[in-house]
Amino acid sequence: MKYRVDNSRAVESKAEGLVIGVFEGELDKGDFQELDKALEGKLGAMAKRRKFEGKRGQVMPLETMGAIAARYVVVVGVGKRDGATSDSYRYASAVAARAVKSAGVKSCASAMASLAGSEDDAKTIAQATVEGTRLALYNFDTFKKEKTPVMLEEIVILGHGAAAEKGMKNGAATADAVMLARDLINTPANYATPTYLGNQAAALGKKHGFKCAVHGRKAIEKMKMGGLIGVSRGSQEEPKFIVMEYMKGPKSQKPIVMVGKGLTFDSGGISIKPALNMHEMKSDMSGGAATIAVMTAVAIMKLKVNLVGLVPATENMPSGTATKPGDVLTGLSGVTMEVLNTDAEGRLILSDALAYAGRYKPDCTVDFATLTGACMVALGAHCSGLFGNDDELIGQLRESGMRTGDKLWPLPLFQEYEDDIKSQVADVANIGPRGGGASTAAAFLKKHVTGKWAHVDIAGTAFSDKEKGYIRKGGTGAGVRVMLDFIHRRAGLE
Repeated sequence: MKYRVDNSRAVESKAEGLVIGVFEGELDKGDFQELDKALEGKLGAMAKRRKFEGKRGQVMPLETMGAIAARYVVVVGVGKRDGATSDSYRYASAVAARAVKSAGVKSCASAMASLAGSEDDAKTIAQATVEGTRLALYNFDTFKKEKTPVMLEEIVILGHGAAAEKGMKNGAATADAVMLARDLINTPANYATPTYLGNQAAALGKKHGFKCAVHGRKAIEKMKMGGLIGVSRGSQEEPKFIVMEYMKGPKSQKPIVMVGKGLTFDSGGISIKPALNMHEMKSDMSGGAATIAVMTAVAIMKLKVNLVGLVPATENMPSGTATKPGDVLTGLSGVTMEVLNTDAEGRLILSDALAYAGRYKPDCTVDFATLTGACMVALGAHCSGLFGNDDELIGQLRESGMRTGDKLWPLPLFQEYEDDIKSQVADVANIGPRGGGASTAAAFLKKHVTGKWAHVDIAGTAFSDKEKGYIRKGGTGAGVRVMLDFIHRRAGLE
């Protein structure tokens, strides 16, 4: 995909397709009014017939029949001007992209940035436009004989010069990272093994300029990562511990550490899951996919930041060698863990990665994991759960979530939840009572943490069974956009 900025007015654009955004109730202003005049009132008449008012997600396509250079115009509603966020423009651009796709145009210009009230707004809208367009057109057909090609070859951002240029570049890098994560998540588990994840991370590091070490079973055992080894015992696939380092920030800057759960397939182990929808458990490595994607994007963008990515990767399978309910494992932190349920395995492998993160003496550690069904029950598919031990860190992550549309919502982590996972035979049990499951899981992770830390439970947001806006069916890439925004702001790059 090619991207460029063009300072032409919408009506002058020579791209095949043209997208203009309209705030609700403002059809008498800006690009809509100018285009309506050039099209001899046809746009306004169509809007009246179709009761198009500019409400969020409303879309109105029109063939121009040679009246202007663009042969196909898509008018899309952004919603009310008051309260419009970057996600308003991202969503509107996604809706427009689907209409453009159906027209088969190869080049499409978007005048969405003309709605900006400032240069900063223009940068934000340009980034959201590129992200929404690219992510809406994402398609995973690697294993299909019949491919679905994307005709669109070029996205043109109209107006605002340097500000739009910067937003466009950020949007392209971010969208590519989300699509990388989606590809990893959507790849079937018989292909996307722990070894495959390690190989992908290593290849990306070599190509884009970050260090990557992939540790196998012997190294993991030598490091005494009891959680990762314990979960991997039931599988014939070798576990991997992936360590990625990008140290291009000031030497005095403590690194940000991102940890991602890398369960390439989760059967539940001896505490086996029901058969219904078990195929979706290939997505249990979504946190790991997001971590690899973020490391890649940061390297491509050449950000001046120190960043570490850690991915403990394994399968969780039942067999004669699998960890059993009642077994006790000793993690890298030295904490002993009673396994009451082998399907609560994500926290076991994350415990080792979080303990390892402390070796970097980080500025902060943030983990992303498809950890609990309880979080999905609490928040649904619209936002991820957010926990942590530092209010400022939690606040920054939540703000980044609101800016990017990759929303996070704080949930409690009181002492009572830690009390709920006390074990009679070990330091901690890997499950607590039925209620508060997302919080007791976070409390378990907290036992292995040193320094400022946040945990993001993406169980409800990592995989979608329906299309909505720029979300396609399958892996969503949750965590990528919010983490990239957070890194920019935490490291003072914005």
